[in-house]
Amino acid sequence: MSPDRQKIAQEFRLLQDHICKELERIDGKASFEQDLWDRSEGGGGRTRIIRHGGVIEKGGVAFSEVYGPVSEVMKKQLGLEGDEFFATGVSIVLHPENPFVPIIHMNVRYFEMDSGVCWFGGGIDLTPHYIDAVQASLFHAHLKRTCDKYDGSFYPKFKVWADDYFYNQHRNETRGVGGVFFDHLTPSEIVSKEDIFHFCVDLGKLFPVAYEEQVNFGKDRIYGEQEILWRNLRRGRYVEFNLVYDRGTKFGLLSGGRTESILMSLPETASWEYNFIPSQDSPEAKTLSKLQKGVNWLD
Repeated sequence: MSPDRQKIAQEFRLLQDHICKELERIDGKASFEQDLWDRSEGGGGRTRIIRHGGVIEKGGVAFSEVYGPVSEVMKKQLGLEGDEFFATGVSIVLHPENPFVPIIHMNVRYFEMDSGVCWFGGGIDLTPHYIDAVQASLFHAHLKRTCDKYDGSFYPKFKVWADDYFYNQHRNETRGVGGVFFDHLTPSEIVSKEDIFHFCVDLGKLFPVAYEEQVNFGKDRIYGEQEILWRNLRRGRYVEFNLVYDRGTKFGLLSGGRTESILMSLPETASWEYNFIPSQDSPEAKTLSKLQKGVNWLD
């Protein structure tokens, strides 16, 4: 049977539980704090924050299940047609302490209108402070294997979508090494609603596996003031994307969501230095040169 909204929301709650448990194990020091919240128009969520751990300086794993009337602002800004909506999902962002461990983001969500129209969206992407081609290749290989279980066209299509979406247009650079992204993914003759749902859950279960691999690459590397400066500048670019372009942030704020939970994706500290230009051939300059669309990280 095709999963209904209650089944999807329940599985997303369990996904949040699984990811939090695995991240506490990977971090080895800190535990998640839970913040329960209610939305006056309908629904609520569980925001879980981890801070000052052995690996993670600040991170969040949020579950939400919200519903209610579609406001005029939502109709105008988000192009929604209908009077009532239902949305549920899990959203994750982790900002590590060590500059050689990348920032990572994941989101899976389900949206349903009272007209009966429904769709899934989400994705997972990696934002290294310092790009390492081997790490990027391993990450993308995980994503391709997960995508290929459901449809051979998913990875190439969703990889391009991620390149286009996770892009700071005003900087002319990608946010990181990308990943996969999809939105308004609806059932078809090729992929059923149940398959899309299981694909989202599988991406969620992949998250801690793929991130632990990235953590192990960088957590013991030595760093100094230069690397911290660069980490904070890259965090600044991350903030710019989330506040200027991110659809989830916009939807949350326009739908009357809880601001603290919506903005959990922002790092504890970030920097902006006027016209910062790294030294030629430096690790920082080499990273900037790779922040481009269309890179085949699997080669």
